Amino acid sequence: MLLAVDIGNTNIVLGCIENDGILFRERISTDQTATDLEYAANLKIAMEMNGVDPKGINGAIISSVVPSLTNTVKMAIEKYIGADVMTVGPGIKTGLSILIDNPAQLGSDLAVDAVAGINEYEAPMIIIDMGTATTLSLIDGKKSYRGGVIMTGVGVSAEALVSKTAQLPKVSFDRPKKIIGTNTVDCIRNGLLYSNACAIDGMVERIEEELGQKCSVIATGGLASTVIPLCKRKGIVVDDDLLLKGLNIIYNKNKK
Repeated sequence: MLLAVDIGNTNIVLGCIENDGILFRERISTDQTATDLEYAANLKIAMEMNGVDPKGINGAIISSVVPSLTNTVKMAIEKYIGADVMTVGPGIKTGLSILIDNPAQLGSDLAVDAVAGINEYEAPMIIIDMGTATTLSLIDGKKSYRGGVIMTGVGVSAEALVSKTAQLPKVSFDRPKKIIGTNTVDCIRNGLLYSNACAIDGMVERIEEELGQKCSVIATGGLASTVIPLCKRKGIVVDDDLLLKGLNIIYNKNKK
């Protein structure tokens, strides 16, 4: 059984995988002040709640966009499980051809998403990852990573709006029932969610126009299941497990 962990700026996604099947997926808050013991406790809670015996885990893999936390989480895994931990980075085989100006600059999460995408969906494809930032990655018909777009995520937009205004409150990201709000909370929520949905529609259309081809479109990330249904583009697949699938593929490519 494999423990897969993706460290993002806002959340850490973790899950256990056995025979290519995902047993569970959980999210915990990213806290750069937390110790390895605190993260080990979070791992323990997640596994106990999902009925997973840590003794059955024989390997672990981490992808991270928060370098200051990578070693802390690695030590937490080693402390609680005792398994060897693989980290996605230089020297790791992904099978992905990266055609951007500086391949070393590609975030590990985007590379992992792309690895899962080319193994499960039809290329060319656009992969949308809705985390702290909303990213769109283009994988061409030859399954090469061509580049993409980085936009402000819904959560960051909400924080900026609240912090820069005197009277606007924080809101939850429940799916709106209609676009025209009739109170302040609904107006804010609708603006945040629908503006992201409209941006995704527009970006997908323009990327396809520039590429000269229609693409498969796959979305993942914490708010994908809320925002994507608000998009006018039809056929966008929401895959909440894309990162975990990619980590599993990369681990199997590199395990001794």
